[in-house]
Amino acid sequence: MRRLPPLTALEAFVQVARLGSVKAAAEELALSTPALSRRVQALERFIGRPLFDRKHQALEINADGQRLLDDIAPALDSLSQALENIQSGGNQLRLRLAVMPLFATQRLFPHLGALRQRHPQLHIDIETTPYAVARLGEGLDAAIVLAKDIDPALYAHELDHDEVYLIGRKALLEAPNALTAPQELANHTVLLHRDMALAFDAWKDTVHLPDLQPLAIDNYDSGQLMLEAAAQGLGIAVMHASHYNEAQDSRLVRLFPEHRVESPYRYFFVCRPRALQTRAVRIFRDWLIGADI
Repeated sequence: MRRLPPLTALEAFVQVARLGSVKAAAEELALSTPALSRRVQALERFIGRPLFDRKHQALEINADGQRLLDDIAPALDSLSQALENIQSGGNQLRLRLAVMPLFATQRLFPHLGALRQRHPQLHIDIETTPYAVARLGEGLDAAIVLAKDIDPALYAHELDHDEVYLIGRKALLEAPNALTAPQELANHTVLLHRDMALAFDAWKDTVHLPDLQPLAIDNYDSGQLMLEAAAQGLGIAVMHASHYNEAQDSRLVRLFPEHRVESPYRYFFVCRPRALQTRAVRIFRDWLIGADI
């Protein structure tokens, strides 16, 4: 059998080729940038030809590199899958997923039965940590997060665009003390989610009242509790339209529906690029996108 180059060199080459960045590949493999570069250079010496074109400090895969990537990447993926299978006993896949509680109960859990039927070997550990992105690769495989944008070093798939609603109890629309104009929010408490701190500012800008100050702003870390607080008359919740619509709570109403306000926040599925090499992450990602949740 012909002698093969070190597996670590092949892995380094594939990561750089797939991510298009030495820095991103080094982070994925928990290596320093110089160490990763040395592994790629060792593979090039073994083969006897360059696999990347060096342009300033960037690497761009060349024709020989692309041909090698096409030939060996599937084999490395199969090897990774074989190791994953033996570690799991061959009959179970496990995904460690972080997700916000309200998204989970309203949009994810109602569909997970279909995923289980299609992939009965996939099991999901759920966390509701507020630091999901920071823990990717360190206890978490993937996350569904609410954010304005995502670090470009991560893989991210946008799951929705939404509108900002002001949500309150029905009594707010009843005479004689009905809330009839946005300016009257100065007499009310507004409820804000910590992950949507700028949502109320976006709403105010759209209705041309950027300097509007409510009586108070109460901060929450749970959308579910915000909906209940609004229903109990504790304040007016600033939330996404989808959560109001999914709640179908007869105690709640949307305030000022004549104003359409695009949210600066979106839900994303995120993971480290290397995590997509694991079958559990790929299965969940593909299902999540296909299910249009």
